[in-house]
Amino acid sequence: MTDNASLCLSLRAQIERWPLAGAFTISRGSKTEAVTVMVEISDGTHSGRGECVPYTRYFESPESVMTFIEMMKQPFARGMNRLGLQDAMPAGAARNAIDCALWDLECKQSGRAAHELAGLPELKPVTTAFTISLDTPDAMAEAAAKAAGWPLLKVKLGRSGDDERIAAVRRAAPKAELIVDANEGWTPDNLAGNLAACAAAGVTLIEQPLPEANDALLATASHTVPLCADESAHGLASLAGLKGKYDAINIKLDKAGGLTEALAMTEEAIRMGFSVMAGCMVATSLAIAPALLFAQSARVADLDGPLWLAKDRPHGLRYDDHRVYPASKALWG
Repeated sequence: MTDNASLCLSLRAQIERWPLAGAFTISRGSKTEAVTVMVEISDGTHSGRGECVPYTRYFESPESVMTFIEMMKQPFARGMNRLGLQDAMPAGAARNAIDCALWDLECKQSGRAAHELAGLPELKPVTTAFTISLDTPDAMAEAAAKAAGWPLLKVKLGRSGDDERIAAVRRAAPKAELIVDANEGWTPDNLAGNLAACAAAGVTLIEQPLPEANDALLATASHTVPLCADESAHGLASLAGLKGKYDAINIKLDKAGGLTEALAMTEEAIRMGFSVMAGCMVATSLAIAPALLFAQSARVADLDGPLWLAKDRPHGLRYDDHRVYPASKALWG
């Protein structure tokens, strides 16, 4: 692996806006565009790209992420490499975009694919969930009926009446495996009822039912459907505190702060007995491509972000027969 060991690198970044084909709604609100930050890093001959999605839930904005990235221009001009980046920046969207751009650059410099640099077998297509956005029970049932051919549906919940929503989705898509994401939207008062409704609907995984600050209750909550940490799971350091409360971990590049930590986090989570979910934000294929590496080890993958866009970037990922295929070299890696 080259790891850009002694190179002086130039770094540039820009904010990009990608309109959605329709509204994407979760418990915290709705959006009609994906706002991303794209980073490009060059050694003068080769260049690599990475993309991140700043998220207000983690006190990030496109502008704050750009500021963090700008602060790294001088360290990279002086020879900082990818391994040094892990200590120089905290986990989050800014580090993710830089880290993934460095992986891409290393691939271009070495002529080797990202999975080879990571010591992994050749990547295979991954079955991905398709998301049913939060809405009324009737609207969600209609969306589920249209997507009923997907083997795996991710159902957004997190508001009053979720028992009716999940029942309606199950009736509309009787053969699909269902996973639920409450996005911290449940409370101690409705937790038991919502867990029971999900069990009755045959749900196989529930993401982040309670807010991160209140999830200690999950250690004693009776449940038959496995619980998955999302907002409570950040980088490697967060894993120890999730034991006893969760059965699975949703690993996302923007939370982990890049592919380097996401790979290490995946390995450690599995060693600790967690199952792994490979997650994403609504973004272009450039943001999703690196996640295909750790998705190879995941129990479920939720990598449908680009499918929500009105238009993806050139050389976007191939989605076919409910699966997402590894990136071409023209896109990333």
